[in-house]
Amino acid sequence: MSAINLADAKAHLSELVDRVEAGDSIDITRRGKPVARLTAVARPRKRIDATLLQALTATMPLQAEGAADLVRSMRDGDRY
Repeated sequence: MSAINLADAKAHLSELVDRVEAGDSIDITRRGKPVARLTAVARPRKRIDATLLQALTATMPLQAEGAADLVRSMRDGDRY
């Protein structure tokens, strides 16, 4: 969390809103004392359409190797 004085907050409000949307929380101070806090509004989660997800995964080709073997080969390949 960061803090900004009121005069700077007024001058850079659009930038502060962008930072808050990205997940930051900002305290606004007046004469060095916190008086307000900018935080993002909690948005309701969208429901997952299970049939759409199943249709998507059904079109994906099967992999020749398991996930553990794939990760192991990627890890070992980057080592040297």
